[in-house]
Amino acid sequence: MAELRLGPLLRYADGSSATVWVEASRPCTAEVRCADGARGEARTFQVAGHHYALVPVTGLTPGTTTPYDVLLDGTRVWPLPEAPGSPRRFPPSVIRTSHEGDGVRVAFGSCRWAAPPADEHDPVGPDALDTLAARIAADPDGERPDVLLLLGDQVYADETSEATRRWLAARRDLSDPPGNEVADYEEYTRLYYESWLDPEVRWLLSTVPSCMIFDDHDVIDDWNTSAAWLEDMRATPWWRERLLSGLMSYWVHQHLGNLSPAELAADPLYAAVCELPDGTDELRAFACKADADPAAVRWSYRRDFGRVRLLMVDTRAARVLDEDNRAMLDLGETEWLREQALTERGSYDHLLIGTSLPWLLPHLVHDAEAWNAALCRGERGARWARFGEDLRRRADLEHWAAFPASFAALTELIAEAGSGAQAPATVLVLSGDVHHAYVAEPSWPSAAPDARVLQLTCSPVHNSVPLSIRIGFRFGWSAAARALGRRFARHGRCERPPVGWRRKGGPWFGNQLMTLTLKGRSARLRLEQAQPNRVLKTVEESTLTPT
Repeated sequence: MAELRLGPLLRYADGSSATVWVEASRPCTAEVRCADGARGEARTFQVAGHHYALVPVTGLTPGTTTPYDVLLDGTRVWPLPEAPGSPRRFPPSVIRTSHEGDGVRVAFGSCRWAAPPADEHDPVGPDALDTLAARIAADPDGERPDVLLLLGDQVYADETSEATRRWLAARRDLSDPPGNEVADYEEYTRLYYESWLDPEVRWLLSTVPSCMIFDDHDVIDDWNTSAAWLEDMRATPWWRERLLSGLMSYWVHQHLGNLSPAELAADPLYAAVCELPDGTDELRAFACKADADPAAVRWSYRRDFGRVRLLMVDTRAARVLDEDNRAMLDLGETEWLREQALTERGSYDHLLIGTSLPWLLPHLVHDAEAWNAALCRGERGARWARFGEDLRRRADLEHWAAFPASFAALTELIAEAGSGAQAPATVLVLSGDVHHAYVAEPSWPSAAPDARVLQLTCSPVHNSVPLSIRIGFRFGWSAAARALGRRFARHGRCERPPVGWRRKGGPWFGNQLMTLTLKGRSARLRLEQAQPNRVLKTVEESTLTPT
């Protein structure tokens, strides 16, 4: 009999359809049955000895909340069987469909280490996702996100837990590279089990739709930071298997669920993998293509939630690393982003740009990254270039500011998308990565956009926040830091940024989530931090536009 190994994850949901992702223990037919009669089924596909299904559910009624069950070969496997005599721990998983005119509540964050078991001490404090799950479970009819945006570092391939290290040690000799980091597809599956079998997170992801994008730790710290870095990694014997396995496991566990049913139906790779008895070779060939020619593969995607448009942007695999032509996004990706932002502008009231790496940073950090980019491209000679490359890797100087032309292009696009008679009420850049939260607002030297433009940064969901980060980022916004940054910029002969900005809130430190409530042309922001008593405490709440 087939058993449920991982999931279910409710990934996509609109007014009448949804997708539910599962992993089973053997080949089978996965079925989702809703209490109102809507249903869907899919045969599992196989990758590297694992069996997955993404079940499309159709026939849902707009504006409803419907409990659902998951069956494998006709046997119900979700909700999980209750232990005899124990009270139900979680309410039924549900699919909530949208209705025209509804508002949209978007929760987002990034950087989540898997939480330890409930009976073990958590060295980095309470998990914001666990805490969110507890709040929703305690009041199923109360407020909940309509979608959860996970902006990178869903798993940490290079920073494994003690439990995972013990599992790896039983599998291979950790004295051989890559040591206690993951090496292949099977080891990646261990990371997803550890993270998504957490009872609270498992239930949360079964009942709140999610959109995901990778960042560096999903593969390795500083992934694609520079051409020299990539050359060094490609000379490392274990790197190729690590990268291919990372891309393959991301496609299976995260990317597929980002797509709508129509996009899935039109995806040739998905069709090929589903049709084959074993899709491993087909998927591996795709990963090889993504490695050899990153511009041939698109991980970015668009989702529309009524009159809210989300553009989730790949800022890792889509990079151009040649020092003379460095770009955060290749030409095709840049054109795609521009087209998605400007097409039918009057059809959306809010434009959300999800990018794991912040567009606007503390001024000192921005100037240091622009200066470092100038050094690395030889602005101050070969000796400074070597120093710059070493510093870039040590200090993680690789955000939008480290790609000055891309920073300017994104700034121009945001201004264009936010201007004119068809401008949305807001253009909001949603980011994570930097292990703290803040709000920054740009100011243009000439005519400002009509839309309210903000950088909203929120991380970590569950991770460490060293004292050095707290001190560094607090200082980074100060007047003294700004003056120091200008000295860096002058030394690197850097052009002034095309936009100014100021901090409007933060920095805030802790395990946290931001939530946007968007209705009509109004927008509200709330930042909540996880507390030891399993409560999300509101530390900031503000209105971004007139209600």
